Amino acid sequence: MKLVVKDAPHLRSDDSVRKIMIDVLIALAPAIAGAALFFGWYALFLCVFGAVVAELIEWFIVRVLRNQKEFKPDFSAAVTGALLAMNLPPTAPWWLLLIGLLVAIGVAKHAFGGIGQNIFNPALVGRVFLLISFPALMTKWINPVMSFSRSPWDVMTSATPLGVLKQQGFSRAIDTFSYTDLFMGNIGGCIGETSALLLIIGFIYLLYKGRVNPIIPLSYIGTVFLFSGLFYFVNAQRFGTPLYHILSGGLFLGALFMATDMVTSPMTLKGQAVFGVGCGLVTMIIRYFAGYPEGVSLAILLMNSVTPLIDRVFKPKVFGEVKT
Repeated sequence: MKLVVKDAPHLRSDDSVRKIMIDVLIALAPAIAGAALFFGWYALFLCVFGAVVAELIEWFIVRVLRNQKEFKPDFSAAVTGALLAMNLPPTAPWWLLLIGLLVAIGVAKHAFGGIGQNIFNPALVGRVFLLISFPALMTKWINPVMSFSRSPWDVMTSATPLGVLKQQGFSRAIDTFSYTDLFMGNIGGCIGETSALLLIIGFIYLLYKGRVNPIIPLSYIGTVFLFSGLFYFVNAQRFGTPLYHILSGGLFLGALFMATDMVTSPMTLKGQAVFGVGCGLVTMIIRYFAGYPEGVSLAILLMNSVTPLIDRVFKPKVFGEVKT
C-alpha cells in the first residue's frame, strides 16, 4: 500500500466563516421579522441597513485602505450590523446606526486586525458607545403595535419592563407587563430583544446546524435565575422574580447570540461555563445596584476582556505532555 504524506491539516471540513455567518443571519431572521411586526417597517429597515452598510464599511477598509484586493465578504460584518441594529430603540435615526457601525467595524473589529483578532464583541462596543454618547436617543422606547405600516415618528413612548421594575417596583411592573407579554415580545424595548420566543427559535436553528453549544447560554441564564432568586426572597417587591429578570431586557439576545461569539468567548467548555457565570453575575449586579436598569451589554464586554485569562487558566492538557 502506498502512503501519501501531505501538509497539515489532515482533517478538513466543508464549513467556512461565510456558511456560519449565513446561518447566524437565518437564526436572527425570526426576531427581525417579529420586530417588523411589533414596531413597524422602520425596524426592518434599520436591520437591513445595518447589515448592508456594515459590509460596505468592511469592504472599504479591507479593499481600499488595506489594499487587499483578494478580499471576499464573509458576512461577519453583516451579522455585526444586524445585531447592532437589533440593540437600538425602534425610533433610532439611521445616522445614529451609521455612527455605531463605524465604531463597531472600524474600531472594535478592524483596529485589532479584523475577524478572529478582535477582543470585544463589535456590535456591543458600538451599542455602548452610542449609549454613552447619545443617551436620550438610546433610551427612547415605544409601545409595540401589530402593524407593519406604523410610522416610528408618530408613536406613544413607553417604559421598558426593567425600567418600571427599578423605578416603581415589581407589583407595578407585573401589572404593566405580564409574563406572556415578555415571552411573546409585546413590550417596549430594543428592536430585536423583546421576543424571547423568536430568539429561542433562532437559537434552536443554530443548535441544529451545530454552530454553537448551549454551555454559555445555560450558565448565563442559569446564573441570572439563581442570583435573582436569592434576592427575590430578600425583597420581592424591590427585586422582582427570577422569571421576570430572565424574560426582560436583552438577556436572551445577549446570552444566545452575542455572548456565544466564537471570537470573543473562551475555547474550552469549562472556560465557557465560567464565562457564562461571570456574565450572569455582572448583569444582575448592574441591574440591582447601578443606575442603569439593564446590564447585559456591559457584562458581556467585561467578560470579553478576561477571556484570554480564562483560556489560560483552563488550557487543556496536551496529550503526552510531561510537566517539569
